[in-house]
Amino acid sequence: MPPAEVVLSLQDVLVEAEGGDFSFHVKANREFTVSSSESWIKTLQSGGPEGITHVQAKAEPNTDRTERAATIKVHVGEEERILKVVQKGAPFLEVTATEFIVPAGGKEFKVYGESSGTVRISELPFWMEAVDHTFRVQENPSIYPRNLEVKLQVDGLTVPVKISQEAKPRTLPADRAGVEKNAVALRAGMALGWNLGNSLEACADPFTASETLWGNPATSKALIDLVKRSGFNAVRIPAAWSGYIEDRLTQKIKDDWLMRVREVVDYCMANDMHAVLNIHWDGGWLENNPTYAKQQEVIAKQKALWEQIAVAFRDYDERLLFAGTNEVHADYNRPTNEHLEVQHSYNQAFVDAVRATGGKNAWRVLVVQGYNTNIEHTLAAFKLPQDTRTDRMMVEVHYYDPYDFTIDNSSSFKYLWGKEYAGQTGASTWALEEYVGETFGKMKAQFVDKGIPVLLGEYAASLRATLPEHLYQEHVRSRNHYLYYVTQSAIKNGLIPFYWDNGATGNNASGLFDRSKLTVAHPDALAALLRANP
Repeated sequence: MPPAEVVLSLQDVLVEAEGGDFSFHVKANREFTVSSSESWIKTLQSGGPEGITHVQAKAEPNTDRTERAATIKVHVGEEERILKVVQKGAPFLEVTATEFIVPAGGKEFKVYGESSGTVRISELPFWMEAVDHTFRVQENPSIYPRNLEVKLQVDGLTVPVKISQEAKPRTLPADRAGVEKNAVALRAGMALGWNLGNSLEACADPFTASETLWGNPATSKALIDLVKRSGFNAVRIPAAWSGYIEDRLTQKIKDDWLMRVREVVDYCMANDMHAVLNIHWDGGWLENNPTYAKQQEVIAKQKALWEQIAVAFRDYDERLLFAGTNEVHADYNRPTNEHLEVQHSYNQAFVDAVRATGGKNAWRVLVVQGYNTNIEHTLAAFKLPQDTRTDRMMVEVHYYDPYDFTIDNSSSFKYLWGKEYAGQTGASTWALEEYVGETFGKMKAQFVDKGIPVLLGEYAASLRATLPEHLYQEHVRSRNHYLYYVTQSAIKNGLIPFYWDNGATGNNASGLFDRSKLTVAHPDALAALLRANP
């Protein structure tokens, strides 16, 4: 009889912790037997005939963290061959808890410790990050709680962890710390203002919005630093909110948008500037509807949004002011009693919503608007809303007279302004220097002199950059005179001027700064504004 011969197709097998089937081939020149050294390995055959045989085996699950080993022995006569079997240890992940409750102010906490391998974490929202074994949860700015299930995965093992973050309280006891100044005292520290126009309020319709939608880059701290260095100590921040609503039933604003607006406000605070935050055009749902038919619907949404905005910014000091609306109007004709009554109710809804949140908002200075922010209509029919505080309100109007010189983009625009150009071709014929002084003087007599500060929330004159060179130079001189005179007259009459900068610096634009290059685009226009505020 020839010597016994046996060959195995495998010498080593690695089995996963969950166990399972595996197989190998035996080539023998006579009958063979198969045996296992451990009970957790079982072969489906105890032996086989001469030739090549397919042997099947099965490993039971390993519930222990450590790996284990066994051998499968194949005998042919006195000959022995060994197949080494190693089974991985069971995957494990030590978690400190599977549910965490985080306060609204945020928290850092350890989630897991030892594990059998590298832990993979499901995608996290912007307000949470994982560092080593620790989660960091940012402040929740909202009156709505956050709930999230995070999946931790290691070696095929998945451990769900539930994280709940509390909401900010909708109301707090009144807190006067940091908001001691009334409107008149606060106004004394506001010299020259600038509008961050066509940025945070950019939206295509009520359901879409993007900070860069209208062509301006995302606002940077470097831009606000430049604005401060250039001589402004207050920033009006027009803002859209409707396009950032994630739940149309509750009107919940997306947390990342609240935090983004806070980031921009923080740029101003870091420069020790005042900031005025509003609901701007915002697709027109508020601004275009001072009618009985829309009144209740608009007030409900307005209150829902202002409650959230006010709570998110409640801890800011008196340098932050809220402005309820913008240019609320049905059309550009003289308002009816209906228009005036409904627009007044929107001012009241704003004041009520903010005051109800308490904290510093119980004392914060609020800005309310005349109808269409038009000076004539404001002088004729404006009523202050009722307030739980006295002397904590300012009135806002805008000024774009004469329209044909300031913002008219039709072929009939005028490029010269002022009595110096009276009778000349291309010169506006109305709202000249005397008119400016008289108009602002009326606001002074009716409001400023009675302890109600007035924001001139917007004013500007478009640059007519496509004029022939000889006309362009005269236009620039005339435009700078307008900017100087309006600013000086506003300050003289106690109005707080906020120049309207739409970010663009070319034809029919009013931008002072190149927001991409972070430079002063029109030093002459800036100098005219600063000369009016010595």
